[in-house]
Amino acid sequence: MNEILIGKGEQAVHLLAKYGNRHGLVAGATGTGKTISLLVLAEGFSRLGVPVFMADVKGDVAGLAMAGIPNEKIIQRVAQIGIEGYTNEANPVLFWDLFGKAGHPVRTTISEIGPSLLGRILEINDTQVGMLEIAFKLADDQGLLLLDLDDLRALLTFVADNRKEISTRYGLVSTQSVAAIQRALLTLEREGGETLFGEPALDLNDLLRTDLSGRGIVNILVADQLILKPRLYSSFLLWLLSELFENLPEVGDLDRPKLVFFFDEAHLLFDDAPPMLRQRVEQVVRIIRSKGVGVYFCSQFPDDVPNEILGQLGNRIQHALRAYTPRDQKAVKTAAETFVANPKLDVAKVISQLAVGEALVSTLQDKGVPMPVERTLICPPRCRMGAITPEERAVVRARSPIGGKYDSLVNRESAYEILNRRTQEREEAKSKSDRAETEKPSERGGMFSDWMWGTKRRQGMVETMAKQAARTVGSQIGRRILRGVLGGILGGSSRR
Repeated sequence: MNEILIGKGEQAVHLLAKYGNRHGLVAGATGTGKTISLLVLAEGFSRLGVPVFMADVKGDVAGLAMAGIPNEKIIQRVAQIGIEGYTNEANPVLFWDLFGKAGHPVRTTISEIGPSLLGRILEINDTQVGMLEIAFKLADDQGLLLLDLDDLRALLTFVADNRKEISTRYGLVSTQSVAAIQRALLTLEREGGETLFGEPALDLNDLLRTDLSGRGIVNILVADQLILKPRLYSSFLLWLLSELFENLPEVGDLDRPKLVFFFDEAHLLFDDAPPMLRQRVEQVVRIIRSKGVGVYFCSQFPDDVPNEILGQLGNRIQHALRAYTPRDQKAVKTAAETFVANPKLDVAKVISQLAVGEALVSTLQDKGVPMPVERTLICPPRCRMGAITPEERAVVRARSPIGGKYDSLVNRESAYEILNRRTQEREEAKSKSDRAETEKPSERGGMFSDWMWGTKRRQGMVETMAKQAARTVGSQIGRRILRGVLGGILGGSSRR
């Protein structure tokens, strides 16, 4: 089987596995059945052996972990569509949670996420993001990896205390910008966002798992609380997408994707996004197909996704839209124009007439040509259509093969400890007043520079702490950190 049955119109409507990496869109007003379509796609890919990553914004996606219960409506829908071999079944599921409460903690390091996305999470202005760029550049050049918020705070304090020396090498350091970033870090910490940063960091290979029967693991990010912090939610998913983009090898067109990534509440990704970030997102979406990753956006309106990205989405499922307002009428027109015309359908009219569980569907068929849009009765999923209990979630987590890897926080020596130790050593050196008394005036002016950057005979403080950090992470000081299109570390070097 190399296709997913989505539903039935005048004929059966399938999504071909070999075009699963050509991206897609699931759109429609609230309560029209978008979640059901997501469940059908997710379990369909899982049965094909394709791992899935998706966010659970309302709590009902978790039903993928439990077998559904047949009822009269489901039996009637199965017969109406003509689904052969329909049985209720659970899917292999892993739960993830940025806050570490309802799933395995999912973490990254400050160094990995990069200054651009960190600035978006902190909701700081462009000048303050530039200040982060200087701090990250200093750390990157010296091979000093930042693991958590304590490390970043220590680095920012170091930059502020030594702003004159650093300004001459990296650009003007503003103490006001540093202070603003520090305040933003306090806000993030108060909201629980500090749990995103630390170790063990997420290993992308754990998102690409299959179970012993060959079914793809469905990775579900618990997001009912995370969605209340939209910048954190969208920035984390964007970071994860960029990590896949930067680290997965080129594979071209496969018989089926290596991973399918569902981006629910997609409008949050583009709301208030600066043009440069939009351009980078477009680049990632355009190219990640060749890495074997399919990206499926889910939102209320199709025009929530910029036209440059909308044109890349070959598989479309459009649920009902109610044209009550000018905004709704524009969305209906946009949706109608993006489908391949079907002479038997007036798409703009039908969109507002669709019942719950119906959708207009167009997928890529042979040779990548999109099929004419079909008014489709969507298949019922085989899993539970609804939330699960805390006890059921605990059972799923207990069966997880990776719980021991992520559930315990690791706090090894990093920038915070190194900088504090060097500061203490500096204070002890200053206390030797007899040495300072005998120092010549011409030598005293360069004393701090020598201490920080070193001389021909003696290594400086920055090089010393960088070598210590490099030994801690198992890499060499001479190897600079390289960053990719969205600012993340290329090759996952922070985990070596």
